[in-house]
Amino acid sequence: MKYARFEDLPVWQAAADLAVKIFAWTSHVWFRGKGDLANQIQRAALSISNNIAEGFERGSTNELLQFIYIARGSAGEARSMLCVVEMMDAAPDLKSQISDFKSLSEGISRQLRGWANSLQNSDIQGQRHLNDQSKRAYDNRKQSDSFRKQIQSNVEQAQQQREKHRKESANSPPPNDPPD
Repeated sequence: MKYARFEDLPVWQAAADLAVKIFAWTSHVWFRGKGDLANQIQRAALSISNNIAEGFERGSTNELLQFIYIARGSAGEARSMLCVVEMMDAAPDLKSQISDFKSLSEGISRQLRGWANSLQNSDIQGQRHLNDQSKRAYDNRKQSDSFRKQIQSNVEQAQQQREKHRKESANSPPPNDPPD
């Protein structure tokens, strides 16, 4: 599926949702007096969706890949801080949400890894690299692929018809010999 806006990407939506939840969660009184812990975890969570958006808007596949990996790093950073909070003497109502947040960030990281893998195996260089010549080449490849698929389909249909005809011929009684 093609997405025209980063806001439509399921992974961006999941990352933004995680950031909103982390901001609400870190407003708990327990985070007061813990230095920059709340701020750091908020920035890491927010960095995930921001890097997805920035990479998407850059216009080249290489830059998008770079920002996807930065977003994955931010997901790991948020998860690491969640583990530290879990090890600390956090309030029980905070600890109950940590595993949910870790699962969300792991899911986001898996989505980002899958996206990166698909981009690395693609010959598309990104919108920035599209010009009339590359668009024509892309359209020609698409047309050629479509033509090849149609030929393959026609060959398969012809083989099926031959096989059907062969079976029908094998099952029909032999013709009667004409009288002498």
